[in-house]
Amino acid sequence: MIKLIEVVQTNMNDYSLREVYVNPSHVVYLREDFTMQNRLHEGKSNFPSELDTRQTFTRVQIHNGTTGTEFVVIGPPKVVEEKLNNSAKKRELLHG
Repeated sequence: MIKLIEVVQTNMNDYSLREVYVNPSHVVYLREDFTMQNRLHEGKSNFPSELDTRQTFTRVQIHNGTTGTEFVVIGPPKVVEEKLNNSAKKRELLHG
């Protein structure tokens, strides 16, 4: 499991952050979320003050059995992918 920071819409124009733990083997896709970047950059929505207007976001889809769950996390897809891959490498078994 890896920890990512999820962006959660609390009401129409307000957002908050929370930790989400993801099983890398259940990730279906990663896609940069330009809509969320535009909302932050335009300043029309209320994001937590710790986010810089240059921040990028990634939409992550998780397969959980018969359905998928999609959410937005902080960071570009490349960084999220590296976190997912590093987690998978740490769990490799040594053959000897």
